[in-house]
Amino acid sequence: MAESPAIGERLREIRKRRGLTQRELAGASRVSHSLITKLEQGVLADTRMETARKLAAALRVPTTALVAPAPAEPGPAPEPWLDLQRAVEHPARQPDEEPTAHGLLDGVREVRAAHFEKRMGDAVGLLVVLLRDAEALGDEPDVRAARAQLLQIAGSTLTTARQFAAAETALRRALDESPDRLRAASVITTWTWLLVRQGRFDAARELAVKWADDSEPRLSRATQEEIAAWGWLLLQGQAAALRDNRGGEAADMLRLARSAAVATGTLRRGEVRLATWGPSTVAYKAAEQGVVTDRPEEVLSVAARFEGGSGTEYHRHRLDVAKAYAMTRQHGRAVEVLGEVAGSAPEWLAQQRYARDTLADTISRRRTLTDQTRQLADLVGLPL
Repeated sequence: MAESPAIGERLREIRKRRGLTQRELAGASRVSHSLITKLEQGVLADTRMETARKLAAALRVPTTALVAPAPAEPGPAPEPWLDLQRAVEHPARQPDEEPTAHGLLDGVREVRAAHFEKRMGDAVGLLVVLLRDAEALGDEPDVRAARAQLLQIAGSTLTTARQFAAAETALRRALDESPDRLRAASVITTWTWLLVRQGRFDAARELAVKWADDSEPRLSRATQEEIAAWGWLLLQGQAAALRDNRGGEAADMLRLARSAAVATGTLRRGEVRLATWGPSTVAYKAAEQGVVTDRPEEVLSVAARFEGGSGTEYHRHRLDVAKAYAMTRQHGRAVEVLGEVAGSAPEWLAQQRYARDTLADTISRRRTLTDQTRQLADLVGLPL
């Protein structure tokens, strides 16, 4: 199979088709002329997604017209993810002691708690054992439901760690094991996030839209969980469409998601969802647009109303807030926010390339580094 052309080749081809010089594209996109030159000459083989989106927006093409999907990682994963990869991809060995369905369900509650609290090391250790036990217990409906949930959490964890091939295997298996459409929709929500992390925005948007269309509820009759599942699919579609320069589609999906959140109010962790749902969740996603579209003041205006939250979506929002501070050259505030996230979810933050990139921007613009900055750099793996 022929390799897809590098971003520089695609950029040069589309720029010339639009009749723009490199300098004209630099002015329209607010990307430096030197970076565009290096990309087109092949000096740089890749660039940040936010830069690719700016270039694509100036050229009036979807971001995916420029960006090749991040490749899956063939072969064994690095520690500490190797055991989880094996638990997902290979037949499980029989446990030394016969597991029970009651013990499995207790274990699922434990791993959910670890997942929500971002104790990734604990979650991985529990998942490896519980996936083995779930395999040994066969195909009773409650066991299948538990296995689907464990595989979905495994897929989410592996996506966070950028182990995309193993994450896709886990989510494919989770979808196959899902006992009902509500669980399946939850798995698809995680799967669309995996696709976005890989830069496969068109595939993520199409998947989310298909499932949202198929599961659109009647708000007057549907359960709160059915409405929440539909809302989450819309938010995932919105995130993909926004990054792929499909602003109209993104706005439509955000509007529908907001109506779903108004209908349900705030729903804490359910038996199916892997995240809190409600108006604040939609507000976080709306604020995220400010980072993607280079309007950081929108993020900061929302941030003032939502300080002191918790959960994955809040932590992701705080990374947007840190980025917005960096974009507005308030680098001390950016470090403070990253430090807050590190205090609440250090294992999770350590896996966030977004945090590493924001910190790198901040460090590059400061003459001296504080102890907190150095500790954050160590945590996210940023060499100084």
